[in-house]
Amino acid sequence: MPGFDVQIIDPQTGEILPPGQQGELLLRGPGLMRGYRCLPEATAQTIDEQGWLHSGDLAVLDAAGRCLITGRIKDLIIRGGENVFPAEIEQFLLTHPKVRDAQVVGVPCDYYGEDIVAFIRLKTGETATALELKQYCRAHIAIGRVPALFFFVDEYPLTASGKIQKFRLQEMARQKMSEL
Repeated sequence: MPGFDVQIIDPQTGEILPPGQQGELLLRGPGLMRGYRCLPEATAQTIDEQGWLHSGDLAVLDAAGRCLITGRIKDLIIRGGENVFPAEIEQFLLTHPKVRDAQVVGVPCDYYGEDIVAFIRLKTGETATALELKQYCRAHIAIGRVPALFFFVDEYPLTASGKIQKFRLQEMARQKMSEL
């Protein structure tokens, strides 16, 4: 957009990333908010000293400057010091012929810091096991991205506007894990 600056940074280091690499989307320019009313701390967390608005979105810029939003930073899973993007695993799980939908969240783990849990909705009439999906993942993606647990659900917790509540999925995962 004319008059706006856009950059992608590494969320951990703040380093500006080249085209093609995923990081946090930062914006600067006219028409962006100046801050939160009467909330200077929240403003300082969102807008840095150089005027960059930290969107909280994960994105990739291509060489032509087109932007693809790929997820949210708060959804980022840090497993064993490695950044794992739930959207990548969700996209992969959709390649399984029995999977209708997949949602991936991180849950606390003593060994890795966070571990990966997948909630799966199967296609109508299909059945599958957690072992089947885990083997499928192990055959096609890096071991550090294979969900530790799979839970099968008929529906996801939604907001009034129909968005999936990932924090509720995390709560459900912690509850189910405590029952194991």
